[in-house]
Amino acid sequence: MNALLSFARAIDWMSERIGRSLYWLLLAAVLISTLNAIVRKAFDMSSNAYLEAQWYLFAAVFMLGAGYVFLHDQHVRIDVISSRLSRKAQVWIDVTGIAFFLLPLCAFVIWTSLPSVQLAITSKEVSANPGGLIRWPLYIMVPIGFGLLAIQAVSELIKRIAYLMGRGPDPHAKPEKTAEEKLLDDLANEEADRAEQAARAAKAGA
Repeated sequence: MNALLSFARAIDWMSERIGRSLYWLLLAAVLISTLNAIVRKAFDMSSNAYLEAQWYLFAAVFMLGAGYVFLHDQHVRIDVISSRLSRKAQVWIDVTGIAFFLLPLCAFVIWTSLPSVQLAITSKEVSANPGGLIRWPLYIMVPIGFGLLAIQAVSELIKRIAYLMGRGPDPHAKPEKTAEEKLLDDLANEEADRAEQAARAAKAGA
């Protein structure tokens, strides 16, 4: 189990690095959108390439960031029933969902998307819009994105099984705050206390 947990930590490290690198794609999308709007309004010019580049960047963030979102447990949950169950029961639900639903779904999407990716590459498919971009980078994000999600799902499965075996921490537990974060919280609380005391003094003086 220790070897599997080390493997899971390596996957987590990779997902974290990929997720943080996607911040730059968001910045690029904002800059391209801003530049395109300025050029269109100021010079009455536009380009489908700029518009499609925004779509490509958004697709990259959405697809390639799925594993990063799963790592930080920020995906959508419906906890109407599971929230009332014990912690171990909730983890068992996660294990069942990952093993029998998420991983098979990822495998199915990857397998069925490969022919489209291959066709787009071999045919050198280009957007039908004038000045549009090549399409295969958009297609290839599907198997890569679901592949990254599947890899992270393996890590989450390992961590949940370790928790059920008493060999690992609660996978949903929030990480402990760093010393810097604790200091900032203490300063914020002190500032709030001083503001409250000043408000009370002013009210008493009035």
